[in-house]
Amino acid sequence: MIDKKLLDILVCPVTKAPVILSKDEKELICYASGLAYPVRDGIPVMLESEARTLSNDEKLDRNL
Repeated sequence: MIDKKLLDILVCPVTKAPVILSKDEKELICYASGLAYPVRDGIPVMLESEARTLSNDEKLDRNL
């Protein structure tokens, strides 16, 4: 689990927009950039090269 204080300060490295933790806590989602950053062993990997692009459905569904 990622600490709430850390989540409050993390931003997308591409857009500098806030990120939110997915329900399964495996990704940090940035809707502004359309990217999902992986969380590995509780550590966010905030590298654009490691992020995956959100699908169109995921971009519309803000309840990830």
